[in-house]
Amino acid sequence: MRILVFSDSHGTGRYIRDALMLHKNASAVIHLGDGERDMYGMDDLLEGKTVIQVCGNCDFASMLPFNETVILGGVKIFCSHGHTEYVKHGTSAFREKARSLGARIALYGHTHESVTDYSDGLYVMNPGSARYGEYGAIDITPSGIMLLKMNL
Repeated sequence: MRILVFSDSHGTGRYIRDALMLHKNASAVIHLGDGERDMYGMDDLLEGKTVIQVCGNCDFASMLPFNETVILGGVKIFCSHGHTEYVKHGTSAFREKARSLGARIALYGHTHESVTDYSDGLYVMNPGSARYGEYGAIDITPSGIMLLKMNL
């Protein structure tokens, strides 16, 4: 299963569209906030995919949750923009929250800095800023989990 991960598109959906066209086989798409409306009008590319979105600090008047925990490909994933866990000051609170929820993968945005990390059974990713063509891909296979930094 391939999951595409976006964050911080800030009104620019062009690179999201390009990535969706490149990865037509992706089963799910996650947007981690600060660009809630940037996938509007992409129904043709999102059809048949699981779409998860959370609210970022710049998604004013959003009705989306700040955090979402989902199971995709049999793996529990914690999704957050990260501002409510203060990720600009470090990721320890974010990681602790993900672990307390039993997540194996923890995804955040907010800092605009791409990160892939594995520590003590927890995979962590920040896909960077989709506004600049940065995004992430997660492959979940019977052999394991792989986090990939991507750039257009």
